[in-house]
Amino acid sequence: MTTPVDPVEIDDIGYVHGYSAHETRRLGDQADTLAALLHSGTAYPPGSKVLEVGCGVGAQTVHLVTGSPLAHFVAADISADSLAQARARVTAHAPGAQVEWLQANLFELPFPDAEFDHVFVCFVLEHLPAPGQALAALRRVLKPGGTLTVIEGDHGSPLFHPDSAYAHAAIDCQVQLQSTAGGNALIGRQLYPLVTGAGYEDVVVRPRTVYADRSRPALVNGFTRNTFIAMIESVREDALAAGLMTPSDWDRGITDLHCTAADDGTFHYTFFKAVAMNPGAAEE
Repeated sequence: MTTPVDPVEIDDIGYVHGYSAHETRRLGDQADTLAALLHSGTAYPPGSKVLEVGCGVGAQTVHLVTGSPLAHFVAADISADSLAQARARVTAHAPGAQVEWLQANLFELPFPDAEFDHVFVCFVLEHLPAPGQALAALRRVLKPGGTLTVIEGDHGSPLFHPDSAYAHAAIDCQVQLQSTAGGNALIGRQLYPLVTGAGYEDVVVRPRTVYADRSRPALVNGFTRNTFIAMIESVREDALAAGLMTPSDWDRGITDLHCTAADDGTFHYTFFKAVAMNPGAAEE
């Protein structure tokens, strides 16, 4: 018998970016632009059973099933609307994929112990008030010897030219708002202690770095503009309502961020990817 993990209510899991059509497009741009970077080294054997937790609108699911076309996937999310969009996205881009869709809270997954060979979690822990508990809960449904893959960003990692205190302040607004919502936009740097603390072994964490300048126009447009800056721009009203910046300082920060995507600009960001193994049943 495994040790039960206290469930976190669905209402306690906040997604600070919202569920707008704009956010759906941003997630798609992000996943497509970063697919080679983030999914390199992730492939599952034919016939293996893989759980993707927090699949959202299916932006990452498409790349998972494309990279492992003979694996069987279960994609779970707490949002029925997001699952509907995910199903449509995968049907359009990978019509033969083996995917089951499940609306569920990851703390209350309706599976027996050791149901899956592999678990994949991308951009989920940053939104949870108890990421360590989430990882421990996922161990229950992962077979002994099965693998966990976790990918998270870190909003403290951006380096850019031209540098700007106003741009950094605008980014920090997003970090503060996510913290207020119960998440952690700086979680990437914490993956190793989080994963080891949840009882996994053979934990390996490696940085996955994005660097964009005018010699890499696809990254400038797909990541700097359409992923990162678009994400920061989306919290403007909440940041101003919270009094985190004045309107004029905010607008200057966003203008300065766009300068990093100009011909003489550069932008750097670090994601972190952890791969680990479940040694066996959780302690009694």
